[in-house]
Amino acid sequence: MSLLEIRNLQVTYGSGARAVPAVRGVDLTLEAGHKLGVAGESGCGKSTLALALLRLLPASARIRGEILLDGDDVLTMKWGRLRAVRWAGASIVFQGAMHSLNAVHRIGDQIAEPILLHQKSTPAAAKKQVAELLQQVGLPLARADAYPHELSGGQRQRVMIAMALACGPRLIVADEPTTALDVMIQAQILRLIEQLVAEQNISLLMISHDLAVLADTCDRLAVMYAGRVVEEGPARAVYDSAQHPYGRALSAAFPRIGDTASRRAPRGLPGDPPDPSDLPPGCTFQPRCPVALDSCADEDQFLTFAGDGHRAACVHVNAGATSQQAVRSRP
Repeated sequence: MSLLEIRNLQVTYGSGARAVPAVRGVDLTLEAGHKLGVAGESGCGKSTLALALLRLLPASARIRGEILLDGDDVLTMKWGRLRAVRWAGASIVFQGAMHSLNAVHRIGDQIAEPILLHQKSTPAAAKKQVAELLQQVGLPLARADAYPHELSGGQRQRVMIAMALACGPRLIVADEPTTALDVMIQAQILRLIEQLVAEQNISLLMISHDLAVLADTCDRLAVMYAGRVVEEGPARAVYDSAQHPYGRALSAAFPRIGDTASRRAPRGLPGDPPDPSDLPPGCTFQPRCPVALDSCADEDQFLTFAGDGHRAACVHVNAGATSQQAVRSRP
């Protein structure tokens, strides 16, 4: 049995004429001990997906589908069961640690809080565990008495990781954990996450807009666009030879070390993701797609087999599709 199964997940904010579909029928699976990356531009539904996993969305969100964690549906859990699953079954490392930590409490107390609540430890035992967690994430014990503003950005992010590990979860969801960090600290945090996940056999779902980071960190990679997964497969295969034009555009946006052409002329993608409240008909990517067919404006595309363990939602994935229609020209 998979550790995490997401089945036809749909998240809509608001209702009636103001309903905004943020996640539209996502299906993903994460095996125990494996690492899954979710990539895409801002506004594609990544963070909504992450928050939905533990029902952390605001009351205005309507959720449908199934989120099976160890076979139990998170969306139908009673409050007591859900409270027990949070931290102990699955935990989240949010982006922007300064906004996630309590500014008026020492970090040692903040790390100890879930331990005291979920493991019913004594204060002395919790303090000892805090010291062990700080050591695991590379922080000296003296930092336990510090307030968040007394730590650097990288140190605060290490505290968030220590908190996520505090109750021994089987799944960690990392929502852009290195966004606000410089590249050197970013690399250190990513290596730390990889090391801890491997040592403790924890499953990882990492969300990022950076395809290169996910390709280096994760086993599998899912690319989201306009609330849907448009490509999913082995991480290196998706990064090196994406089958969906959006996946190729994301990959090409990052210069490759040693590739002079990409370094001098990195390629981006014109335009912006569509407004979730006003999605275009047909394939939602077709207004920005350089290889769209005339039919793409009318026919939606769904994930199709695209090779060994690889799926993509593109008409060109279907054999013979391009031979039947003329490729629309682009200025």
